[in-house]
Amino acid sequence: MSVGRTPARRPFPALLRAASRILPLTVALLSGTACAQGTEGRGEVVESQAARFRVTTFAGGLSHPWGGAFLPDGRMLVTERPGRLRLIDRDGSVSPPLGGVPEVAAAGQGGLLDIQLAPDFASTRELYFCHAAAVRGGNVTRLVRARLAGDARSLDSAQPIFDALPAQTGNGHYGCRISFGRDGKLYLTTGDRQRVSERAQDLSDLAGKLLRLERDGRPAEGNPALPGARPEIFAYGIRSPQGLAVNPATGTMWEVEMGPRGGDEVNLVRPGANYGWPVVGHGTAYSGLQIHEAPSRPDMQDPLRFWTPAISPSGVAFYNGDAFPGWKGDLFMGTLSSAGLMRLEVEGDQIRGEERLLWGQTRIRHVVQGPEGALYLLTDENRGRILKLEPAGE
Repeated sequence: MSVGRTPARRPFPALLRAASRILPLTVALLSGTACAQGTEGRGEVVESQAARFRVTTFAGGLSHPWGGAFLPDGRMLVTERPGRLRLIDRDGSVSPPLGGVPEVAAAGQGGLLDIQLAPDFASTRELYFCHAAAVRGGNVTRLVRARLAGDARSLDSAQPIFDALPAQTGNGHYGCRISFGRDGKLYLTTGDRQRVSERAQDLSDLAGKLLRLERDGRPAEGNPALPGARPEIFAYGIRSPQGLAVNPATGTMWEVEMGPRGGDEVNLVRPGANYGWPVVGHGTAYSGLQIHEAPSRPDMQDPLRFWTPAISPSGVAFYNGDAFPGWKGDLFMGTLSSAGLMRLEVEGDQIRGEERLLWGQTRIRHVVQGPEGALYLLTDENRGRILKLEPAGE
């Protein structure tokens, strides 16, 4: 990373700028990542434990990109949190905002969030996205079904099909990650909405849950029969779920969530399981006060892995491409407060190790695998980018 020219009479600001560029590299070296040349977004070559890759900027000019999905032709739909949907061409050019996107409640953590194509998109052009919506009584996490127009310039028939009620004022912890399971059902995360943590334990309330739905928004057939529970609920006791993905090796669903001050979690999803928030966990309140009655309890599900202090995990993707054979089957996770990319070595439904990549460089909101096997990282910035990780060769 080059330092801009600074007049000789003002050396101290130049030293500060140089230090700010050296620090991420130092952190990367300490975490097992060696940068061979260049800078992030300009051809940086990184030696990881299981691959050698190059980081380039694939696209830019985005405002807090949040969710992404590749079309069958290799173009990419990307949401921007302020409420815009863009189409990124194969050369990285960014379209004007697509038409037909409904108004969103874009404030705080709310806005236009995740997007996923239907499993039969190639024939139906159907897609699903999630956003914060203003309704009577506050805001809700809303799921919308739509179709991409033939010219890919707009959405047709965008229709809300599900609201995670009851509504609440405030703009935190919406959840809003979407994934299709091997069973063809739609899985949707909802956060606890931050102000009343106990909502996550209330089975008559849709906050702080993992929901399993039919494609029209109805409760999916075969959901667990929990006493007094809403029929959409598949699992509960969840705080701020930011990642959701199917393990291609086992077909299981994995969920990733932020703790408060520590206690970030990766969870293996089991039908009817209670993941404990706020009763058990490994974090503390932002004030430093105790939240949980214990770290664990026999009737509540322990995470596969947790982090204290916090790393603030976000969007995830299991890698199943051929471009990086050493990464096959691993889970990649963007992080926000630690501003990097986490690789979790996965064997079956167990985590065997972790590697911290690009640590301390950029807040990464989401990870998406491209059709050619590259990884694409959505950065959480006012001038957001999509970074591309591809093999660097020898």
